[in-house]
Amino acid sequence: MEWETVIGLEVHAQLATQSKIFSGAATAYGAEPNTQACAVDLGLPGVLPVLNEEAVRMAVIFGMAIEAHIAPHSVFARKNYFYPDLPKGYQISQMDHPIVGVGHLDIDVDGITKRIGITRAHLEEDAGKSLHEDFHGLTGIDLNRAGTPLLEIVSEPDMRSAKEAVAYMRKLHELVRYLGICDGNMQEGSFRCDANVSVRPKGQAEFGTRAEIKNINSFKFVEKAINHEVERQIELIENGGRVVQETRLYDSVKDETRSMRSKEEANDYRYFPDPDLLPVIIDEAFKAQIKAALPELPQAKKQRFKTQYSLDEESVSILTTSRPLADYFEAVAKKSGCEAKLCANWITGDLSAALNKAGLEITDSPVSDERLAGLLTRINDNTISGKIAKQVFEALWQSTSSADDIIAEKGLKQITDTGAIEAIIDKIIADNLGQVEQYRSGKDKVFAFFVGQVMKAMQGKANPAEVNKMLKEKLQG
Repeated sequence: MEWETVIGLEVHAQLATQSKIFSGAATAYGAEPNTQACAVDLGLPGVLPVLNEEAVRMAVIFGMAIEAHIAPHSVFARKNYFYPDLPKGYQISQMDHPIVGVGHLDIDVDGITKRIGITRAHLEEDAGKSLHEDFHGLTGIDLNRAGTPLLEIVSEPDMRSAKEAVAYMRKLHELVRYLGICDGNMQEGSFRCDANVSVRPKGQAEFGTRAEIKNINSFKFVEKAINHEVERQIELIENGGRVVQETRLYDSVKDETRSMRSKEEANDYRYFPDPDLLPVIIDEAFKAQIKAALPELPQAKKQRFKTQYSLDEESVSILTTSRPLADYFEAVAKKSGCEAKLCANWITGDLSAALNKAGLEITDSPVSDERLAGLLTRINDNTISGKIAKQVFEALWQSTSSADDIIAEKGLKQITDTGAIEAIIDKIIADNLGQVEQYRSGKDKVFAFFVGQVMKAMQGKANPAEVNKMLKEKLQG
């Protein structure tokens, strides 16, 4: 039997606010355990939550970016369940009236564009964290995350493969970072997802029973977890068993999913409107203000880069992976006045390699856009060759000097004096008459030998174009 996979993702994006969603406690990552949980986060008697307006603004920004309906009236509810890292005994979330309604996101897989529906996105608070290591069989509780603002983004079950799920998650990750509403740091838990997975016979309209895989925090693990779960369900059904609706955990070490508990339904959580929080009313003026400040979205930027800069698909895809990188490229192109392709090649090549090696983001680059632009300008006006430019770049990376200062200090200026180049070429030809005869007899590859000898003799400072031109004239006799 041929099977079809059905996947929907619930992505939790931690909003990049300075304080929590219902209190003034800090959200900074890495603080000592239980130092950033205040009385409101803990739900102590006599305290009341106050909604963080910035979290609302960020949710509306996201909704507009996915062309979703923004609810003029949304309500917070209490989701009741007991767990050690949930000190109040309930989580404040949204159930029947979410702030963001139906929207969509387009993904590209194998050259085909597919639209993934987004059912809703709602605001909620995060729980604390259970720590199982170093407690000698016990569990520690860190409540620093309690009350951290989350936007839970729920997709339609529109994905049909793990590959599509990863493409959707990557697109969403790119979008929330572009919008500046989430840092997207998956290692710190700022962006994670639950995957709802089911299988059904090919052609069947009815969905199969789904299992939910909880808290997956990397693109690689999303793909592996889904693929494993699909294989598990198919094998189970084909062996006469049946899939039960449950919550499962993905074990990346064993590459398997394990059952955690039976899947709860909404009524198990006894949702009811939070009596301490008023409904959220969003008027047209608030929406108009946010819409006016929306940044250029990734897809629009990609299209503009192709048109405005005549760049290829691969370069555009890399340069638009983040707003800071795209901004860096445009600053270099403007300040250098060079062809966009030269700028793109250096940013996606040497600069990106150096950043990856050092584990740095573009925002932390030791080479500013202005200093890289200075280097590219000197390549463009033939002051230095491309090969010498790599030496200059290394010096830029390790210092605060400008390209011009480094070129002058190290004596790297390209030799364009045709007389000096000609003298070296004449000497090398005279010293290598055997290779001259080989070249003239049709062995064109020998030409590279002569170029190398000239560049070596001139310490790489000769103008390559001039060297090639003069060598051809001399060797052809």
